[in-house]
Amino acid sequence: MTARTVKVVNQTGLHIRPAGLFVETANRFRSDIRVATAEQEVDGRSVLGLMLLELGPGKELTIRAEGEDEAEAATALAQLVERGFSE
Repeated sequence: MTARTVKVVNQTGLHIRPAGLFVETANRFRSDIRVATAEQEVDGRSVLGLMLLELGPGKELTIRAEGEDEAEAATALAQLVERGFSE
């Protein structure tokens, strides 16, 4: 398993568009992807699950990937969050 902890940097947080981009990116990989906060963990391929995390600006999340391309998946998703979902 590969895990990366990142902070939401975009000013609007993880709303519907960034959640959709996250899921779109996650779907490019074969690994199982989970996203966790201190309170809960959800499927990284679920827009609804990501929205339920209520990730606003400055919130920290951990991306966990497990499978044959886990390192690439975790890195790509972490970079997406770190770039502020290109907003």
